Amino acid sequence: VSMLRVVLACALVQASVAFLQPASLFTAPSARVRAVTAVTMHGGKHLSAERKGELEDTAAAIATFGKGITACDEGPGTIGDRFEKVGIVNTEENRRLYRQMLFTNPVGADFLSAAILDPETIYQKSDDGVPFPELLSKQGIVPGVKPHLKVYTLPGTDGETVMQGLDSLNVRCKEYYEAGARFAKWRSPLTIGKDGKISELAIRTNMEDLARYALICQDEGLMPIVEPDISLVGDYDLETAIEVNVAVQAHLYKAMIDHGVYMEGATLKPNMVNPGKGCTKKYTAEEIGKATVTTLRRVMPCAMKGVNFLSGGQSLENAAARLNAINQAKGNSPWNLSFSWSQALQLPLLELCKKNPAGSDLPLEEMSELLTAELKIAGAAARGEYTPKAGQGDHMPAKGLSAV
Repeated sequence: VSMLRVVLACALVQASVAFLQPASLFTAPSARVRAVTAVTMHGGKHLSAERKGELEDTAAAIATFGKGITACDEGPGTIGDRFEKVGIVNTEENRRLYRQMLFTNPVGADFLSAAILDPETIYQKSDDGVPFPELLSKQGIVPGVKPHLKVYTLPGTDGETVMQGLDSLNVRCKEYYEAGARFAKWRSPLTIGKDGKISELAIRTNMEDLARYALICQDEGLMPIVEPDISLVGDYDLETAIEVNVAVQAHLYKAMIDHGVYMEGATLKPNMVNPGKGCTKKYTAEEIGKATVTTLRRVMPCAMKGVNFLSGGQSLENAAARLNAINQAKGNSPWNLSFSWSQALQLPLLELCKKNPAGSDLPLEEMSELLTAELKIAGAAARGEYTPKAGQGDHMPAKGLSAV
């Protein structure tokens, strides 16, 4: 009987506590709806088991050890500017031939797990009439796409921006999936101000847009790559870079989880954690590698399988040295740490065109030979087996600035 009394008393106390909880009496109906929605959508509960499996398989394939992503997602205008600087006429056929060379390199399948295509490229075909997404897939290289996006300056800020492109994104994702794409990539550029910070408005707006993009992509079958890209412009030091990158990524993951994104089926494409170009302190590649891993270990969910760093205007040699240092500092971190490079791989290829008269054909064979050598360097760095020359990957103050 005494035991029964104890049980009843405990039950009454629990009931009283539940009754007196503020949320049960005073929470607004809209807040209760939001809470229920968040719980319902957590971890992609709205997705079928089959869809989750597809997304996770794509993320795992891209996170193959020793392989990385070739980013070939420049729009006709951007690639056209690069062509014109080296004397190549910007025509659709030249763009197709150039991308075909990138996608048919003899060692591409050994060092590439994925390729990011521009919407124009995803509908182009090889000389044999094979759509580029199919051409890549047959080599075990996952084809993906960059949706059309536009940069918009946030009013009232010091030039901070947000990307526009969420309108009709679901329709475009459906079309890209049908064309053979299996992932998408959205880049949100950010700049550290003179005060060593990025405004809360810019962080919140961009990271929540990335989360909404990821949610829409997954619903249409595309594995989302989220790309918070913090510019190297500025004189901030490495310690500031760590602090800001942690803040940005923490907001990103929180937004993704709040939106119900299936984290196991998503990939991160961040900048390496570098000091600003104008920083007067000298840092070694090893210090930059450690800073990058430190940032990830403080905030990145273990559920995500891979990180593919952008080059951010770094040369191939510097990017490879720093990626190598990142992998050597990786320790027991659970993620595959690799590359997703555009300029680091492609700009040296385009430089080959300068020796020919303007208007000449693309030197495709010579380009492919150089790309083979570049991919071997990138692959070695992704394995932590690259041997850089002395000083490669170090941050050196610009000329005229004294080293601290």
